[in-house]
Amino acid sequence: MASIDLTIGYVIHMLFAGLWTGSVLFMTYGVLPIAREGSIDTDPFADITSRLLTLSRASALILFLTGGHLAGNLYTVGTLTGSTRGYLVIAMIVLWLALAGLVEVGTSKISDGLAERKLREPANNARPFFLAGSVAALGLLVTAGLLLGGF
Repeated sequence: MASIDLTIGYVIHMLFAGLWTGSVLFMTYGVLPIAREGSIDTDPFADITSRLLTLSRASALILFLTGGHLAGNLYTVGTLTGSTRGYLVIAMIVLWLALAGLVEVGTSKISDGLAERKLREPANNARPFFLAGSVAALGLLVTAGLLLGGF
């Protein structure tokens, strides 16, 4: 029964990791360039930003809960701090925190500018945070791949 709980936790963890990282990458490479050109209205841009923030917060929470459950069942303090797999898990935690923070700051930059009915400036101001967030998102996926590959 415990293996079923771990499998369900792992599936939920991976689903939300994919949704979160994919949405950040899409915002960075699909939405922000259009906003920086001024080719989107402020209302749809605000809606997309709000939905991303909601998805990001929900994903961060679910990943914290499922990741904590998985780590609590699969690792000890010794294996987290004394093995390559443990270091990868710690790297994931750091990248998770970075991604959550970068999305929060990036969406805040957008929201602040949109409140003034600006479009290009908030998109430009948010861009560095989303670029860094995309790097963190890709880092999370690579780290997960290394863990899956038995590294």
